[in-house]
Amino acid sequence: MSPVTPNFSKWRTLIWPIGRRELKRFLPLLIMYSLICFNYSILRAAKDSLVITAPSSGAEALPFIKVWAILPMAIFITFIFTKLSNRFNIEKVFYIMMGIFLSFFFIFAFVLYPFQDVLHPHALADKLQGSLPAGFKGLITIFRNWTFTLFYVMSELWGTMIMTVLFWGFANEITSVKDAKRYYAILGVGANVASIFSGQISIMLSKGALSFMTTSTDDAWGGCLKLIITAVVIVGILNVITFRWYNKKVLNNFFSKTSSGALKSKKPKIKMSMRKNFLYLAKSKYLICIAVIVLAYNISMNMIEIVWKDQIKQLYPNPTDYNIYMGEILTWMGVLSTLVALFLCGNFIRKSGWTFTALITPAIVLITGSFFFSFTLFKDSGLASVAAIMTTAPLALSVFFGGAQNCLSRACKYTVFDTTKEMSFIPLSAECKLKGKAAIDGVGSRLGKSGGSVIHQFLLMIFGTVSASTPFVAGIMIIVIFGWISATFSLGKQFNALSDKQDAIDLEDPLATTKTTEETVMS
Repeated sequence: MSPVTPNFSKWRTLIWPIGRRELKRFLPLLIMYSLICFNYSILRAAKDSLVITAPSSGAEALPFIKVWAILPMAIFITFIFTKLSNRFNIEKVFYIMMGIFLSFFFIFAFVLYPFQDVLHPHALADKLQGSLPAGFKGLITIFRNWTFTLFYVMSELWGTMIMTVLFWGFANEITSVKDAKRYYAILGVGANVASIFSGQISIMLSKGALSFMTTSTDDAWGGCLKLIITAVVIVGILNVITFRWYNKKVLNNFFSKTSSGALKSKKPKIKMSMRKNFLYLAKSKYLICIAVIVLAYNISMNMIEIVWKDQIKQLYPNPTDYNIYMGEILTWMGVLSTLVALFLCGNFIRKSGWTFTALITPAIVLITGSFFFSFTLFKDSGLASVAAIMTTAPLALSVFFGGAQNCLSRACKYTVFDTTKEMSFIPLSAECKLKGKAAIDGVGSRLGKSGGSVIHQFLLMIFGTVSASTPFVAGIMIIVIFGWISATFSLGKQFNALSDKQDAIDLEDPLATTKTTEETVMS
């Protein structure tokens, strides 16, 4: 493969393969993605701290939230997105969806959380807990602390709808495959730097910085949460302003309904519905492979994270301490991801190809996950001597290895996984992109996490606790990852064939490109 940026020096190609004339087009994308990822990271730490350390709660609540709360809401939000997409252009859909999420977070911080004692039905939940088996504790918890559950759901869906569906859908629409090989790895760097900042801000606020801005009636964690959400809203507004400027000054209202008739003929309006999106997905082997990869990633990570977070709760039962630890994890995750994105991701794609790069993530998840489960399962036996040598408790060492696993796996996810996944959409026609992303990223990713959660629920009903079910979780994770690897090989062959076919088509004939793409993908 010839280099994409032949005029750049070796180090320039490695670190910053962006031309000066491209800066006006690329930098706003980098800023927007970084701001979105900042919010996602800081919300990710806050939602876990809020739910897992809530009264009568724990990590066993997470599988139930992901099945009975997040999945229905993901379907509902995706339904709203499809309706909005049928009526408005991408720009207006972005504003509406951002408004929905930012309004909720503001209401939660200043209305729902302060009145939680009135809103949460603790008495009824206690009665249910007394009459149902212990395995139902997680289900009762999401009802007991329903406002916290809603916050967890909306925080999780920020990553699905705003980051994955909206931003990447927008970026894929305005970026070619060749440019993506240079742009997307650098976007990953921006996301990772944002994760570092979000981790440090979470730690800073949890330790009492800016506490003078909260009221005297706020508890320590409540005041911290209020400041965190205020930061989320401000960053979200900055994102909307940047997006608006980019569309007006750089894209020249490219997505406006008032665009020229010529543009409309090239970009026909695509009508979407949930049923048709999934029927379209089912007919395409190419899209099915992408869906399998997304499902497998989310299932495998979900299987590991619930076990890990159960141990964090045992080590840090206080929400402030929990949030500080998660802030440290976010910081290290950002550092590792930045190094991977700068020195490995883009160069692997350019030099080693799509398939090799896409296989890095399942390999890392398999290796680190196996190591974590090995120590967790045997921490009180053979490996206990390791903890003694390091003069630390076995629980603390187990949490450490879980954190290392999460940092390395997420570093790969936010760089090579996201980059290769989004690149796989680029050669597709406009209809394939829109319908495929709505089905796969809007609902498919949630189905993956919910699938892992269903397995956890089933095991909790049998064994009663997360710890007792851990050996079976480890075995299922390994099976899922091998399915992920198989789908990656298949998609790689199709992606390379489709990209080569498009390169051979005259770039002056976009209709021929679209027709060829459609025939190849739906075959």
